[in-house]
Amino acid sequence: MTENVPGNFGSGADGDVGLLSPVSASPLVAALTGDRAVLAAILAVESGWAAVLEKAGLAPAGSAAVVASAAEASRYDPADIARRAQGGGNPVIPLLADLRKHVAVLDTQGIGAGKAVHTSLTSQDVLDTALMLVARNTIEALLADLKGTTAALATVAERHSETLCVGRSLTQHSLPFTFGLRAAQWFHGLAAAGRLLEGLALPVQFGGAAGTLAAGTVLTTGSPATPFSLADALAAQLGLAPAPAPWHTNRLVITSLGHTLTAVLDALGKIAADVLFLSRPEVGELAEPRAAGRGVSSAMPQKRNPVLSVLVRSAALQAPQLVAQLHLAAANFNDERPDGAWHTEWPALRQLLALALGAAGHARELAEGLQVFPDAMRRNLDLAGPLLLAEGVAAAAAPLLEDKDGRKGKQQLQAVVDQTLQAPPAEQAATYRKLLREAVPPGALPDLRMEELLNPASYLGEAAEIARRILAAYPEFSPPASAETDANGARRG
Repeated sequence: MTENVPGNFGSGADGDVGLLSPVSASPLVAALTGDRAVLAAILAVESGWAAVLEKAGLAPAGSAAVVASAAEASRYDPADIARRAQGGGNPVIPLLADLRKHVAVLDTQGIGAGKAVHTSLTSQDVLDTALMLVARNTIEALLADLKGTTAALATVAERHSETLCVGRSLTQHSLPFTFGLRAAQWFHGLAAAGRLLEGLALPVQFGGAAGTLAAGTVLTTGSPATPFSLADALAAQLGLAPAPAPWHTNRLVITSLGHTLTAVLDALGKIAADVLFLSRPEVGELAEPRAAGRGVSSAMPQKRNPVLSVLVRSAALQAPQLVAQLHLAAANFNDERPDGAWHTEWPALRQLLALALGAAGHARELAEGLQVFPDAMRRNLDLAGPLLLAEGVAAAAAPLLEDKDGRKGKQQLQAVVDQTLQAPPAEQAATYRKLLREAVPPGALPDLRMEELLNPASYLGEAAEIARRILAAYPEFSPPASAETDANGARRG
C-alpha cells in the first residue's frame, strides 16, 4: 500500500497563483504542482524513509510514527523555506532543519526518533524522489482528463464517420475528407501520447552524497538489509518504481518525463489549432461549448472568443522551450552533482506538469461539448466545386485519352484545370465541367461515370477504415461500447 504520499495541499495562494498563466490557474493544478505539493512530497519522502529504516531495524521502534506526525505539511511555511533555501541552494536543507526540530519536540518518549531522519540520504535523493511523487500524482489526474477527452473524440469520430468536409493542405482545399477522420486523427495523437504517459517509469532516487551509497553501506553493516534493499523498500512505500542504480547524473528519467508531457501538449495543441481555424466565423464548421462569462471581450460585447482552444494552444507553444531546458540541463550534468544544471530542471519540469494538467482539463471540456456543424462543412466543401475531384478524375480519365498534339492524357487534364482556374470563381464549376467533357467525350467516359467521379463522397479513399483502425488500436482510450452519449458526443452516466 502507498503511504505518506502527498494529495491536495493548499491553493498556492502564498505564491504564484497563475495570474499570467491562466491555462494552469486552477485549484487542482495548484494542489498537485504548487509549492505546497512539492513541500508535502519532500516530507513524504523523509517520512517514508523513516518507516523503511524502522522496519529494517535501523531506527528506533516508534520513530516512523513520530516522523510522520512531524512531517505534516501544514506545520511548514513554504515561503520561509524558499527564502532560506538560498543558503544551501535547495529547499531540502532548510526543511530538514525544521523537520528535525518538530521531531525533537514530538519525541516525548525520548526514543531518539531523530536518528531516522535523512540518515544516509542526500538532498538530491530526497528532491529527485519528491519530484517523482509530484509527477506521479499529477499524471494520475492528467490521464483521467486525457481519457475523458479521447472518449469524447472517439464518439465524435464514430458519429461523423460519413460527415463530408474538405481536407486542406498548405492552407488550401485539397481533397474531400470526413470530419470523423479528422476527429479520429485528433484521438490518435492524444491516445498515442497518453500511452507513452502510462508507460513512464518514475523511479525512486538513492545514492548518497556522491552516488556511491557509502553512507548506506555503513548504515547497513551487520544488518541483513543493503542500501539497495532499502531503496527498493522506499519505492514500495511511496508507490514509485524501483531503480537498479542511482541516477544522480543520468537524467533520462527527467528528459523522458519532459518529452512525454510535451508530446501530450503537442497533441492537444494540434486539436486546439484546428478548432481555432474551424470556428472562425467565415469557416463556421465548429464551435466551442458556451459557458457564462467565457470568451468575452473587454471592448466588444458581441464577441465570443474560443478561449478554451486559445488556452490549450498557449500551453502547447510553451512546452518545447521547457523540455529543451531539461535536455540542456541533462547534457551539462558535470561531475557527480552539477553546479547549476540540476537546479534548472525544477521549475521547467514543474511548469510542464502544470501546463499539461491545465491544458488537459480545458481540452476535455472542449471535446465533451464540441459543437459540430455538418451543413457548414458541406458548404465549404462545395466552394471548390468539382475541381476538388481533379486528382481522381485524372487517375480515371487520363488513360482513356488519346495522345493529342504530343501531349499525354494527364497533361491534357492538367490543362483543363489550368484553364478553369483562369475563370472567375463563381464560374469555375461550370467551366471545369464543360472543358472536361470536351477533353473526355462520352464515348471514352459515360456521363454516369463522370458524375460519379465528380461526387465528393466517391473519393474518400480509406477514410472510414483509417478512422476505425485508429480507434481499435487504442481501446483503453475509447469509451465503453455501452456508454451513452449526448448530441455533442459527451459521455453521460
